[in-house]
Amino acid sequence: MPPTHSPTGDDFAESTVRTVTLRLMPLLGLLYLIAYIDRQNVSYAKLDMVGSLGLSETAYGLGASLFFLGYFLFEVPANVFLERVGARVWFARIMFTWGIVTLLLSFTQNAAMFYVLRFLLGAAEAGFFPGVLFALTLWFPQAHRARMIGWFMIASAVANAVGAAVGGALLGLDGVWGLAGWQWVFLATGAPAIVMTAIVLLILPNGPETAPWLSQDQRDWLARTLRAEREGGGLVDHGNPFAALLDKRVLMLAGVYVSLPLAAYGLGYWLPTVVKGFGVSNLTNGFLNIIPWVATAFALWWVPRHAARTGAQGNALTWHVVGPALVGAAGLALSVILPGNAVKFACLCVAAAGTFSAQPVFWSVPATFLRGATAAAGIAAINSVGNLGGFVAQNMVPFIRDQTQSDLVPMLFLSACLAIGAGLMFVVLSALRRDAAKRAAAPTAARTA
Repeated sequence: MPPTHSPTGDDFAESTVRTVTLRLMPLLGLLYLIAYIDRQNVSYAKLDMVGSLGLSETAYGLGASLFFLGYFLFEVPANVFLERVGARVWFARIMFTWGIVTLLLSFTQNAAMFYVLRFLLGAAEAGFFPGVLFALTLWFPQAHRARMIGWFMIASAVANAVGAAVGGALLGLDGVWGLAGWQWVFLATGAPAIVMTAIVLLILPNGPETAPWLSQDQRDWLARTLRAEREGGGLVDHGNPFAALLDKRVLMLAGVYVSLPLAAYGLGYWLPTVVKGFGVSNLTNGFLNIIPWVATAFALWWVPRHAARTGAQGNALTWHVVGPALVGAAGLALSVILPGNAVKFACLCVAAAGTFSAQPVFWSVPATFLRGATAAAGIAAINSVGNLGGFVAQNMVPFIRDQTQSDLVPMLFLSACLAIGAGLMFVVLSALRRDAAKRAAAPTAARTA
């Protein structure tokens, strides 16, 4: 039985949030770690797969990027469906299908098969990341969400670090059991998703009301707190959740979010190639690529924590998004300009930390004006449109590389996109803040219509 707590006071609130955090976030983080490895394993498989299948860098980049088209097309319907059937069943379905597709990638015979499977992987995974963001609105009060998103996204940094070490080692299995090293990359990274399917079905609750590890007092406190935020915050729940796709605030956030995945996926996808250009072995490459993701994990922990401690609102909230993005843009640019491999690598470490750590506070914004199925659709819309940046990055980075014959020049493209996005983000978040102030001053009926 869960421990009994006094149902009043800050200590009780903190204890409840801590219980939910310890019970829920490690599982969600593990799922995202597996998802991110299955999404990024192409960056390591690429080191051998391009030659094996006779593909150019540009052709391989197109195949890798088709993931984001499948993701874009199925993301919003998937998240709306999740809101109706619950996280437990829907996350299990997502994991099982993406695990199967990842295993099939190990048997890729030609470019066409690679293209189809990458598209299907995006369709299979669609709804997971925004689904978790929506699920967090059902478990955590607004003041805690940026930190929880930061903790959740640390899994992406860990995934890149683990993927770096494991990817380099798996390539070394070339020839074992008659399989190429790149085939081992897909086999070894696809299997965990299938194993976790059963675990999700067994232990993941759909919401606080079904969590056996919460006391009734804790469930009641969460229900009261979240209900008060919904009723007092001017949140919108359109009768048709797909109406969120026409909400100007959703469209504005989706438009500016593109720059963050563009830079993040462009860097994550291309970083092993850049490091290999330094003249290191596959195994050394893998271990060196752990470093930028350790730096990223620290930034993902520190930025939302600093935002929460300073009570980031208004301009402070905006700068907790825009500031890290500008740091990321500077790191990308300096990696091309400054001499020396060690210095270039250090700049890329800073760039990774800045690019990823801009996202947790950003993702706390949609839940300040959307609720229910509308929040599920709105968050998915922002993420699906934004992730088209990944499609752009994984085509443009290898294209620029093929045109310039430089592994580092593509970083200037990513830097420019991220700097422009940061500027636009400042404008949009400021506009949303003014809009929220107007709505707060309006009569309640007008705000919730």
